[in-house]
Amino acid sequence: MIKKLLIVFIALIAIQSKAQQGGGSPYSFYGIGSLKFKGSVENRSMGGMAVYKDSIHINFTNPATFGDNNIASFKNESRPVKYTVGGSHSASTLKSNSSSDKSNTTSFDYLALSVPINKFGFGFGLLPYSSVGYKLNNFLDNGNPEARYEGSGGVNKVFLSTGYQLTESLSIGANADYNFGNIENSTLVYGYNTEGDLLSYHSKETNSSSLSGLSFNFGLHFREMISDKLEIQSSFTYAPESNLTSKNERLFSTVTINFDDGTETFINQFDADLEANNLDETTLTLPSKYSIGVGLGQPRKWFAGIEYTAQQTSKFNNPLYANTGTTFEDASKLSIGGFYIPEYNAFSSYWKKTVYRAGLRFENTGLNINNQTINEFGMSFGVGLPVGTPRTPFSNANIGLEFGRRGTTDANLIKENFVNINISLSLNDWWFQKRKYN
Repeated sequence: MIKKLLIVFIALIAIQSKAQQGGGSPYSFYGIGSLKFKGSVENRSMGGMAVYKDSIHINFTNPATFGDNNIASFKNESRPVKYTVGGSHSASTLKSNSSSDKSNTTSFDYLALSVPINKFGFGFGLLPYSSVGYKLNNFLDNGNPEARYEGSGGVNKVFLSTGYQLTESLSIGANADYNFGNIENSTLVYGYNTEGDLLSYHSKETNSSSLSGLSFNFGLHFREMISDKLEIQSSFTYAPESNLTSKNERLFSTVTINFDDGTETFINQFDADLEANNLDETTLTLPSKYSIGVGLGQPRKWFAGIEYTAQQTSKFNNPLYANTGTTFEDASKLSIGGFYIPEYNAFSSYWKKTVYRAGLRFENTGLNINNQTINEFGMSFGVGLPVGTPRTPFSNANIGLEFGRRGTTDANLIKENFVNINISLSLNDWWFQKRKYN
């Protein structure tokens, strides 16, 4: 049943993702796009707080959480093998001082597997790291179109993580990421004659980049009982600065447009000589980042934590684009969240075994446009629904709902109000059990 559910889930997300490409945030034009991956559905339902570690969920943020002790209730034989898949749907309202619009996107968020080997743990998977998706139109004062801006693509990440339980309380870990992807941005400028009549031919510039490179992340996690019922957990991660190689192309075109359906016909086009300006292959710096957090709770009952993340995005630079009025500043995020389980081993009520989550996040994205810092706020709620069998008692389906806003209408910018619906399956199985004989 669980395997069938997993196949159906992946198929639905894949179909919807392909059907709705091209929508998203106009702020994804900058840098390498909008940050797509913000943690598992469990973490996102708690405001992005990723301090908590247990034996049945994958924590992508801190590789130290892959290492752990065996589970005493299962005779210390093993922890379960964990595998998870997640997707999301986002509905946004975009508002400027003069107009408004709506955007909807459905996307695949992650696919991962975690395998325990004694106190070691290994994990690997695929994460869409950032996304570019926008379509914007500028109009003249008389209402005629001036320019159209479009973008698509993003950066994906294949990761390999390992963690080790040093002591009963302390674990360490590291992961290596291979980042890859393609980004395309285009600008179409409409042509007019001296009388203000729209011409038949218009000009278009298209910039394409193929990105690749390695990055790393290191983590520590501490967990200890401080009383008979209370447990403290703390987390620290650090990702050093790394580079992506960007192979670039720039194409200039003359096009005609069918205004009934928006299709473009290319009349002629030619490649720009980027090599002459040393722009055919550039290096993008992924800034260093660290996070630190702490939380308190009662095992299998409740947990509340706070986490702070900082990134030196002021060092980010993309030589291919000269974005007038756009700069990068250091980014930061504060996440506050937790969960509550009424009775984790209840037999009489399904809802008593359900995990209830909630959280808040306050974020400076690091993007500054027209001297306006682009901030983001989110308020989230979620549930973890048990879907396990006697062999896989800890499997669950997770549903999260986030309400938020991004940006501002000041300085002719765009404010986004969004609702994100996040869904995942967090499944487990026992691969390493000793055979027993009478």
